[in-house]
Amino acid sequence: MFSDETEILRKIRLIEHLKAELVTDVGQVYHAVAENNGQAVHALADVIIGGYILGKRLGIEYVALDEAVNRKVEMLINQEPDPEKWYGDYSALRHHIQRKG
Repeated sequence: MFSDETEILRKIRLIEHLKAELVTDVGQVYHAVAENNGQAVHALADVIIGGYILGKRLGIEYVALDEAVNRKVEMLINQEPDPEKWYGDYSALRHHIQRKG
């Protein structure tokens, strides 16, 4: 029984650690943009990777996360928020995702 509790605690600690890392990574994005030091791409990559790993630890398969992103992008294209209206950002992202897939 103690062994099971230890495993559960280990999983909870890992999830909490991953959540904290994700928040830290978002903070790094803010710093990189404010300092304009060319590190934004690395900070954004950390956020994306962190999201995938946290999702995996929460029981979300990578494919399911990819599908959710695709559905969300389609929804945003249809809603036409400012980034889509002004620049076509979500359509460009959909095109990029489709090219990769």
